[in-house]
Amino acid sequence: MRLINLALTAALSLTALTAAATDSQPRKDTFTAGSGTFLLNDEPFVVKAAELHYPRIPRPYWEHRIKMCKALGMNTVCLYVFWNTHESEPGVFDFEGQNDLAEFIRLCQKNDMKVILRPGPYVCAEWEMGGLPWWLLKDKDIALRENDPRFLDRVKIFEEAVAGQVGDLTADKGGPIIMIQVENEYGSYGEDKTYVANIRDMLRELYPDVTLFQCDWSSNFTLNGLDDLVWTMNFGTGANIDEQFRHLRELRPDSPLMCSEFWSGWFDKWGANHETRPADEMIEGIDEMLSKDISFSLYMTHGGTNWGHWAGANSPGFAPDVTSYDYDAPISESGQATPKYHALRRALAKYMPKGQKQAKVPAAIPTTTIRPFTLTEVAPIFANLPEPVKSADILTMEELNQGFGSLLYRTTLPAIDESSLLTVDEPHDYAQIFINGQYIGTLDRRNGDRQIRIPAVNRGDTLDILVEAMGRINFGRAIKDFKGITDRVELTIDRDGRPFTCDLKGWQIYPLPDLYEFYTSLTYQPLADNPADTTGRSPRGVYRGTFTIDRPADTFLDFGTWGKGLVYVNGHPMGRIWEIGPQQTLYMPGCWLKKGQNEILVFDILGPHDPLVQGRKTPELDKLLVARPLTHREEGDTLDLTGLAPILEGTFAPSNGWQEIELGQPFTGRYLALEALNAHDGGDRAAISEFYLLDQNGQRLSREPWTIYYADSEEVDRKNCSGDKIFDLQESTYWRTVKGNPFPHTIVIDLGATRTITAIQYLPRMEAEAPQSIRDFRVYLSDEPIKK
Repeated sequence: MRLINLALTAALSLTALTAAATDSQPRKDTFTAGSGTFLLNDEPFVVKAAELHYPRIPRPYWEHRIKMCKALGMNTVCLYVFWNTHESEPGVFDFEGQNDLAEFIRLCQKNDMKVILRPGPYVCAEWEMGGLPWWLLKDKDIALRENDPRFLDRVKIFEEAVAGQVGDLTADKGGPIIMIQVENEYGSYGEDKTYVANIRDMLRELYPDVTLFQCDWSSNFTLNGLDDLVWTMNFGTGANIDEQFRHLRELRPDSPLMCSEFWSGWFDKWGANHETRPADEMIEGIDEMLSKDISFSLYMTHGGTNWGHWAGANSPGFAPDVTSYDYDAPISESGQATPKYHALRRALAKYMPKGQKQAKVPAAIPTTTIRPFTLTEVAPIFANLPEPVKSADILTMEELNQGFGSLLYRTTLPAIDESSLLTVDEPHDYAQIFINGQYIGTLDRRNGDRQIRIPAVNRGDTLDILVEAMGRINFGRAIKDFKGITDRVELTIDRDGRPFTCDLKGWQIYPLPDLYEFYTSLTYQPLADNPADTTGRSPRGVYRGTFTIDRPADTFLDFGTWGKGLVYVNGHPMGRIWEIGPQQTLYMPGCWLKKGQNEILVFDILGPHDPLVQGRKTPELDKLLVARPLTHREEGDTLDLTGLAPILEGTFAPSNGWQEIELGQPFTGRYLALEALNAHDGGDRAAISEFYLLDQNGQRLSREPWTIYYADSEEVDRKNCSGDKIFDLQESTYWRTVKGNPFPHTIVIDLGATRTITAIQYLPRMEAEAPQSIRDFRVYLSDEPIKK
């Protein structure tokens, strides 16, 4: 009997040990695309994902932000992997600290959140160069996001490095990663299934048992859709959801449906209004999708901050993004629960799995004020120039092996006894002109500035061009965005009534890299020894000071009296400031502050009116201070179409989606006017989301050189519905006229050069019933500017 009991005890102990061992092993999951639904362990699973970006959140706050998403009722975190933050130079990888991707994913799993990994190589995300590293541009001829072996070889090295960090965190190995994205919105870049397949093959080799998917817009997803990948759609708040999935349902009636980016808000640009989107429209869309078992990822659930120089820029044209990536998301930039958050949480409560309740909302991180303090030391730029690089010709920043910051270009001038025209081709991105140290003027790439008149000069006078690089373009073909002066500098004078142009040579180029180590190496002087100029600005340079706090807490540093530049606090790159707004404060996480004394550096390329800083409890993201109007019509201007015969008259259909109308024959001209005569809804407003022209080969004309020459009405008071939205590559933004301004409404596009066109393509707003869509219209084309 005793032997039996001993045997039974041993057996039970062995069973317990085996069970304990089994319990200690991570659970391995299967995640697949089933018929009409995703399947997690063979059970239907609706993805409710929150988009979070680990580089945009202070690492000490990562788990707080994940818990905030969990408390909403989300079950997944969706995230990009930012190549340029991990590989700052070829072959040198950083996956530590703020870049510890694997730790962020483990924190997601700790909080019972699945993960959707989006490893690029391109991510867009309003991030510098769309996540691609700047050093790729050291090879001027490289083709980005194409089948160029130089590009693909570097992509493979990077993707292998990422897999080395997170390859054991996929669901089939007990981790939380359930899906991995192949490239990103490639239909908005080009049509190349071979390239997309190459990226797919790389990722499939690295993650053989993980579901792969690709995302695009409903208007272009078939251009690069691969048969063996899951297809998902991207669209924004207010979209007609059935219309967004209509074509996908036709092609794949049994496919699970997912909106892989449901845009909760929008990003801000310097010199434009702060963007917001209504909470009720966001919630209505999510409620509709969940009621139909459609998965989604809310982009962004929490946006965060573009620290340092990481904010990108949009195109066509050049529209640099601000430091804040608040995005009008449910969770604010500083991690606070907004009214939009609480409304969404209430809406998601009814979609919790049976028997489960939403997690408790974590306590808010406290904010504080900081008493005003003055930065008392300055290192003037012109007194702290490093050793120059000498070159007969202009060199770009990339040719100088510099990724970020500013460059000072210096040469001597010939004797010119009259005013002359200086052409800088092209300044990327903000160039200030000086002669013998005296400021002459500014060329701002946002406005297409390339020329400025300079006064008469003597032989040997010094020409300085201080060029600040802002974020590289992150969207479209223009991501190959070189910095500094990209071509040449010329002087043009009138000689006997004819223009004479000379190409300036013999340059000294001074690198001013955006590096904390560079700023701290400069020689500082008391600010009292550097008086303000006649405009009231203190010198251009790096300012240094300290401030003292009793207890670290989050705050918002107010730079309302400063000019334009970059800020560091305790060595942390906090981001860009610019007096034009709309952002006037920088988010300062308390976790990066110290009890007692803290150091602050501000590189101001304009010079402050008052080197004063203070900490506020709330941010200022909506204070726009621009001298130039946001509209494309001077007061009193009225377009005169007299003498112009329309090349096309017609009627647009009253529906969502792209519409193409042929002209019947080719027409040639530079200035195209679209005259809207009325709207389908009978109101007085017109709206256009996107507009293209087709050439004689039936191909879309490049819109990079397009500018708006005239628009009779644009809603720009607290809104960003200006005319240029019809070619900003974003289907969820639009030109809209002001309520109360009667038809007809006319918008004129300067195509940049004489073009031949054979058809127009028009996209109304993406919301249900296409609000303010144009009914009857006329199109005019002219070689010469249309009279105003």
